[in-house]
Amino acid sequence: MTDLALEPDGARTLVESVMATIRQRIAARSLTPGTRLPSIRAFAKSMQVSKSTVVEAYERRTVARADDVALADYGTPLGLPPLRQLLARRLAGHGIEASPEQIMLTESGTQAIDLLCRFLIEPGDTVLVDDPCYFNFHALLRAHRAKVVSVPYTQSGPDIELFAQALAEHRPRLYITNSAIHNPTGAILSPVTAHRLLKLADQSGLTIVEDDIFADFEHAPAPRLAAFDGLSRVVQIGSFSKTLSASVRCGFIAAPRDWIEGLADLKIATTFGGGRLAAELVLTLLKDGSYRKHMDLLRARLSRAMGETSARLKAIGITPWIDQPAGLFLWCGLPDRVDAADVARRALADNIVLAPGNAFSLSQSASRFLRFNVAQCADERIFKTLETAMSR
Repeated sequence: MTDLALEPDGARTLVESVMATIRQRIAARSLTPGTRLPSIRAFAKSMQVSKSTVVEAYERRTVARADDVALADYGTPLGLPPLRQLLARRLAGHGIEASPEQIMLTESGTQAIDLLCRFLIEPGDTVLVDDPCYFNFHALLRAHRAKVVSVPYTQSGPDIELFAQALAEHRPRLYITNSAIHNPTGAILSPVTAHRLLKLADQSGLTIVEDDIFADFEHAPAPRLAAFDGLSRVVQIGSFSKTLSASVRCGFIAAPRDWIEGLADLKIATTFGGGRLAAELVLTLLKDGSYRKHMDLLRARLSRAMGETSARLKAIGITPWIDQPAGLFLWCGLPDRVDAADVARRALADNIVLAPGNAFSLSQSASRFLRFNVAQCADERIFKTLETAMSR
């Protein structure tokens, strides 16, 4: 049920190209003898490349302008200042006004949500989620001992009437959602739904965490709750793990200015520093245009895969909920009286891993749905196995 856009070979190829870009751009300089590099060693192992490859690339990028402490020490709690400045400019492109002082780097989108839950809720507090939603939201909120309530998600956002009922009945502290490209449905929040949602949030004192990690997969800008709200009741998070590699652990939180100190304290308490090496990698790619070129190619590749996967699924009687959404996912309905969990179990016997709908549904109301990651649907065996599994 992985969410990655790149298969492992593609991720390694991208990382190798990142290293090559750094090597080409910056003159070499040797490390001081005896410098300890625990974070680089771990990074190299996770990337399945040699430590020397990572050290060589990183020293050319960083040591040319800084002392060896930058390689061996912890990062600052808020994260690399030049990257936060660049992220502020990128957010402004989506209509979100956030100064670098309102942005804190994290290890991932998941860590960002974890820190926000630690900051905003106590055990027993109610949190709203979409139904369906990203399955790890459920696990993370259970870990925080929150009461989780779900609201049905439509093709334009949460069902507003049922959302209002949930606010009145459960008085939640928090709502976690994707607005630009929804996981797992691929739906896009409409401006009308966004305004109604924010009005309800203001009336009830609700805080919204807008998980925008799929933003760079968009073909056209979608409404952002954080843009309409001005980072008052809405906190936005992002990450580069889906677009670059799962091993490039770099995300961020954009929040009200007076929250940042408290969030930084929590980050120090839980992880102490930050992923300096990953942040430097992301900064280099964003600055030299490599990331933009990479995303142009990736969006085109995913668009082709979306069309091909959709056509193959329709041919065997599986219907996409939204035709040709942006991003990675197709949320698809199975024929009547076919249970997705049964199909997934049968497919697993042929070493095909599928994502049944109820894995994403708190109410367990998505038994006829499967989520497909189109980046991982090039294997013809998937469709043959699906057809066989549905006919049993």
